[in-house]
Amino acid sequence: MIGTVHVRACGVVLWLAGACAAPGRPALQVAHLGRDGGDPAGVTAIAAAFAQHNPGHALAYLPACSGLAAGTAVRMLFVQTGRATATVSARPEPRCSELTVGDLMVLRPGASLSLSAPCGLLAFTLSNAPDDAVPEFIRPDWDPRITDTPGGCATETGAYRRILLTWRGENGPYTFHGLNAHRVRITDSFTHYHPLRGGFDEFYLVQMVQPGARILTSDRVAAIEQPATVTAAAAADLLQSTALQVGDLVYLPRGLAHRGLGGVLAQVITVPGFVPGAEIGLDHHLRAIDERLGLAGAAALPFHEAGSHGPVVR
Repeated sequence: MIGTVHVRACGVVLWLAGACAAPGRPALQVAHLGRDGGDPAGVTAIAAAFAQHNPGHALAYLPACSGLAAGTAVRMLFVQTGRATATVSARPEPRCSELTVGDLMVLRPGASLSLSAPCGLLAFTLSNAPDDAVPEFIRPDWDPRITDTPGGCATETGAYRRILLTWRGENGPYTFHGLNAHRVRITDSFTHYHPLRGGFDEFYLVQMVQPGARILTSDRVAAIEQPATVTAAAAADLLQSTALQVGDLVYLPRGLAHRGLGGVLAQVITVPGFVPGAEIGLDHHLRAIDERLGLAGAAALPFHEAGSHGPVVR
């Protein structure tokens, strides 16, 4: 369970993440992997929703994994805790690498994994596999082919944004359309959503936070996109703010508006990948609501200044 509060100052109300959306609306869900014993119930709820939205795929958290037997599907394993030497039984010969938080392992069908020490791994099982150009180990802080690439959630100059797997080859060395990931420091991203058709589900796997780090969300995209119809009363409930902590696994299904703020270092993971044209900006609509209703100060809906001057589609 996580406490979520209305952005507006009037009448603070606690929400239960994953239970606050109306029936049929996309819902924010958070599992606290950093707690003692993890959060099995939270992971189970996210895994069920993810599998429903993405048939043939699965998600699990392995809090103290020392190895995995060979399987019949591809597995993407994100290191969330621990440090170890990993051996993957890849063909034609085994592959070995040091691993730490922020790294990714790719286990293709028939490959097994051995770790010299237990690690916490977020595991995605997918119905399709990357081609042979994608290595077994992707280490964003250690691979000379991966460098800072500002954009997306980190547009400021000098932003930390390391792209592990990308849709387009010009963005990074390793391409795959089944799952994309970038490790990024989010200070002030633009407000956006991914459409139900042609979009993708997104995860934040939180690995460091600054005080006040949070995510804004809304399950009322249709209302935001009609700013002339939003009343002052409706505006008060339009956005919710959820504090983030190290170890949080944040699930942002298609259709849920979101914006990261305050200093979050996270693996941002999407299934399928970052489909071009499927990030739809909302800040110009939020600004229009504020201006039409005269909302200011604590009463105003927050928006990303640079993204508020017109439509943004990426």
